[in-house]
Amino acid sequence: MEKEDTKFKVVDDSGIEKEYEKLFSFESDKTNKNYIVYTDNELDEEGNTKVYASIYDPSKETQTLQAIETDEEWKIIEGILKSLTDDK
Repeated sequence: MEKEDTKFKVVDDSGIEKEYEKLFSFESDKTNKNYIVYTDNELDEEGNTKVYASIYDPSKETQTLQAIETDEEWKIIEGILKSLTDDK
């Protein structure tokens, strides 16, 4: 079994390229959208790893990550993150 490549690069609005690592992705039944959760493995002021999430379209070869704009979507993602960290 081959390990899925979890690293990807994003070019921001300023043209700066940054590498991220995919943690997981999922489709929400509530919103009918696909989400990707990822990190740059940098730490915040409290020593926690920074984690980001975006909307994406898995059917497209070239991805454009879209911002998550609703509290409902953030609650879904936070719930999944919490359940994953509670299992450890």
